[in-house]
Amino acid sequence: MEIDPLFQITTACVCCEQTFQTSRVRPSFKQTIRRDSDFCAHYKNENPDFYVVRVCPHCGFAFTENSAAKLTPDQRKLFEEKVGATAKKKNYEGKRTLEAALETYKLALICAQVIQDKERIIASLLHHIAWLYRYAGNEEQEMRFIGFARDSYVRVYETEAAGPNDARLMFLIGELCRRLEEFNEAVRWFSRVIHDQRIMDAGMIRASREQWATLREDMLARKMELPSEMQQS
Repeated sequence: MEIDPLFQITTACVCCEQTFQTSRVRPSFKQTIRRDSDFCAHYKNENPDFYVVRVCPHCGFAFTENSAAKLTPDQRKLFEEKVGATAKKKNYEGKRTLEAALETYKLALICAQVIQDKERIIASLLHHIAWLYRYAGNEEQEMRFIGFARDSYVRVYETEAAGPNDARLMFLIGELCRRLEEFNEAVRWFSRVIHDQRIMDAGMIRASREQWATLREDMLARKMELPSEMQQS
């Protein structure tokens, strides 16, 4: 008997508070083939990223498990005024295609922006949308959303009092800059992780050094002038 890689959980909508079912991938089926330098995972079987967003079939609100447990009255009013009336009530309970997953993430992005959710939530949604376009082989849209995600992560860094313990965030900004071929900016962010003595995250320091070296080779290959930080290394 073949085991279904998906199973159902019952969850409550953070907006209308009604319950509904949504799919998740069984842990035994989460087999990672590889992981890209910006943490995008590629899976052998069903992609669990397709099922991160929960879409309420009753009111149309889309959210993730990192969203607030319950919307405030003001947030609910904003959603109902700007999205709720026109939201197409669609059921995403079963298996999702890449296209369906993309729909759920874009809906979650709209919802997060409308209710003015935390910038970290918005940045993560933008980054995941870029990954979905990567899976689809659509480089133009991938790069477009990489740019949006990078800008959003920078806002997180600037507004959420990110300190030396947020090495992963600084590395990620640097890596997205590198992918956008904004090499000098990438150097600046990697340099922060490598040289800030307060940072104790050995994994992110090592990853930053590796991408720094890759970046240096790319810039030399393109006969680009190295920034001062690299000339001293």
